[in-house]
Amino acid sequence: MDTLVSMADAFIGVFRTSADVFVSLTTGIIPLIVVFLTAVNALVKFIGEDKVENFAKWAAQEGWMYVPVRYTLLPFVAVFMLTNPVCYTFGTFLPEKNKPAFYDAAVSFVHPITGIFPHANGGELFVWLGIAAGVEIAAPELVTPLAVRYLLAGLVVILIRGVTTDIIYSIMSSRKVGAE
Repeated sequence: MDTLVSMADAFIGVFRTSADVFVSLTTGIIPLIVVFLTAVNALVKFIGEDKVENFAKWAAQEGWMYVPVRYTLLPFVAVFMLTNPVCYTFGTFLPEKNKPAFYDAAVSFVHPITGIFPHANGGELFVWLGIAAGVEIAAPELVTPLAVRYLLAGLVVILIRGVTTDIIYSIMSSRKVGAE
């Protein structure tokens, strides 16, 4: 009988723990994300949607001098302003040949931005929160510096991925399709 009671307690304990986590999210990160999304939407309205779109078109221009803008600044603004998954729509302003590289850069950036801007990718927030929880136990003063370094490393990685994908796409699209 004691074993049955212990098993029942363990079973319900899983749900109690889940409920505690849910309450902590409801009173912690979820209001932060809602307020952040509201602020970003207000910022877009203040700036003007047309100006945001014009920025994207400017960043999409041809030439190597626009490559860092196209594969770092444009994905950053897209992910920050539109969040995941809507951020990929900024690719519509790019020529067809640059769309795969922009997508690669944007999709690679939706996680590194989450430590500083949690609204950007709520779906993967649990990954950052898990990392941050471990760091906070070991050295609480290092959580924010880690998030900043993670963001900066993400910007470097998306530039490398964007350029690499551009080169690969260029090579692949120049090949003839079909057997000769």
